[in-house]
Amino acid sequence: MALTKTAAAAFCGALACAALFSCQKVPEMTLEEIDEAREKSSKEFFTATKSKPYKGQEYFSGKVGGVWNGACMGDPKTFNVLVAERDGQSAGIMDLTSDWLFDYDFEKREWVPQCAFFEIEADQKKDSLTVHVTLRDGLYWSFVNSDKKVKVTSDDIVWWYDEISGDERFQSSAYSGQFVTMSDGSEGRVRAVKIDDKRFDFVFPRVVADPLLSANDKFKPSWIYKKAKEEGGVDGVKNLFGIDSDVQEIPSMGMWHIESYSPGQRLVFSRNKNYWQKDSNGQAIPYPEKMVWQIIGDQNTSYLLFTQGKLESYSPPPENLDDVIRGQEKGWTVFNADGSLGAQLWSFNQNPKNRGEAFYDWFCKKEFRQAMSCLLNRDRIISQTYRGLAYPKYDFFPEGNPFYNPDIQLEYKFDLKKAEALLNKIGFERGEDGRMLDDKKRPVEFDLSIASSAASSNDIAQIISDECKKIGIKVNVRQTDFQKLVESLTATFDWQSIIIGLGSNLFPSQGSNVWPSSGNLHLWHPYQQKPATDWEARCDFLYNEGSYTADKLAAQKIWDEYQRLILEECPIIYLVRPASFYAISNKWNLDNFYYDNLNGAKTDWVWLAVD
Repeated sequence: MALTKTAAAAFCGALACAALFSCQKVPEMTLEEIDEAREKSSKEFFTATKSKPYKGQEYFSGKVGGVWNGACMGDPKTFNVLVAERDGQSAGIMDLTSDWLFDYDFEKREWVPQCAFFEIEADQKKDSLTVHVTLRDGLYWSFVNSDKKVKVTSDDIVWWYDEISGDERFQSSAYSGQFVTMSDGSEGRVRAVKIDDKRFDFVFPRVVADPLLSANDKFKPSWIYKKAKEEGGVDGVKNLFGIDSDVQEIPSMGMWHIESYSPGQRLVFSRNKNYWQKDSNGQAIPYPEKMVWQIIGDQNTSYLLFTQGKLESYSPPPENLDDVIRGQEKGWTVFNADGSLGAQLWSFNQNPKNRGEAFYDWFCKKEFRQAMSCLLNRDRIISQTYRGLAYPKYDFFPEGNPFYNPDIQLEYKFDLKKAEALLNKIGFERGEDGRMLDDKKRPVEFDLSIASSAASSNDIAQIISDECKKIGIKVNVRQTDFQKLVESLTATFDWQSIIIGLGSNLFPSQGSNVWPSSGNLHLWHPYQQKPATDWEARCDFLYNEGSYTADKLAAQKIWDEYQRLILEECPIIYLVRPASFYAISNKWNLDNFYYDNLNGAKTDWVWLAVD
């Protein structure tokens, strides 16, 4: 099949926006020639950039000094670590002041100590399991511009686990992870037990496959939050460290202190010289003395600031990638990583709160969701939105997941005829005017919500709308503030369909608040008292069985069925896995810099190379 010269020219023009070559006269191109041109374009992007994945290399010792200039898209909403769970911007800021108990080494595929050492004691015959935890030495809460230090103790974990994460009134994302389903169907709770100031246990009511997923947490200054709860209850905790707080009163045991905040302008962070992680010379990381985040409104401003040398790094979207790669002689280096492990997804609201709405009737039908999957033109998205620098996602678990099975793939790939046949199966037919009508003769029309700040999501949504239009379905793209989207998903449930990202399932039982039907972020219908459908009940069963099956061969069978079931029911439809690029200023010594799709950009150990 050949394209017209007009279509070929349009394709070549789009390709040239991001390619390292351009086209003048445009001959007629077959689809095979287009694929070949796209592949060539992609290869040139990768050959013009550097690949430097992290494979467990040792870090070199650097030197302290300099200012790391960064940017964030908006102001934080709070400096309260609990409230920040519901705002990505705030959570990213507060994460800089805390640290994890444990870490996972993706190269070795094993858990390693971070702020604490661990020992897992399991008795298969008694069906009991305990994780013994010991905090490492040198952990302190400290304050910016102050010599005051408070030792981190087991109370910081145990009290928070019981009184905050474990108190349902706070609706913490960690709450559901404290419960396991027992063999008789009842719920058992994981207990946190203090031994002494440095030691504590997580006691599980039964053996689970990966206990450190439930046990792992970030540190919080419980000695401050405890007082707030005792004096003011739930509101006392939630009102602590509001956006008008003096940030210099916020303690940190992470890499950074928050030094100052100027609304609408900047956040300034100071290096935490008391941070526990040290280089071979005993010097705490990170190396920059300060970090300054400018608060900007959009990605275009971020791009401009980077090219002016006012930002240290930049993650270019497809529309800026060519310019960033071509501009490396101006003083930066671009690194590449293969397709991301996770992908954005398209989902449909099946919450019975919307019972009576036409879209609710449609979305609750498996065949309708399967038809929508058949209307998702990933190849077009890859070509037009990502300029060929992405890969279709047809699996559920990513390759990094220990139970990934390459043979388990989505059946409902792009096929307009198959989409219409699936709709016909449930009584949908086109009217005389070409519009798709349901079995009650209602026109099929629904909203697709996207974050207003994401240009790529808008492009994808418009492609979806256009493909649906080809079989008579009208999709209205609605751009919405991200926080409003989060509120719709977790509180008002008034959305119809949505494009959003939930990260990647690097562990099969990850996302305990998403995949079980009772989860508070069980996207399409959260907080179910009991599974609303037979297939969700089966998913719940498989999720629990897999989570508690330590035998890997037996667990593989369970997780295989689980993956197949979700890919068959299509409650979520994954889009594509974009390749990613990261530009960083050459004024930093990059011996310790690494970039890949598992670890992201590892900048914690870079130091200033140019004074």
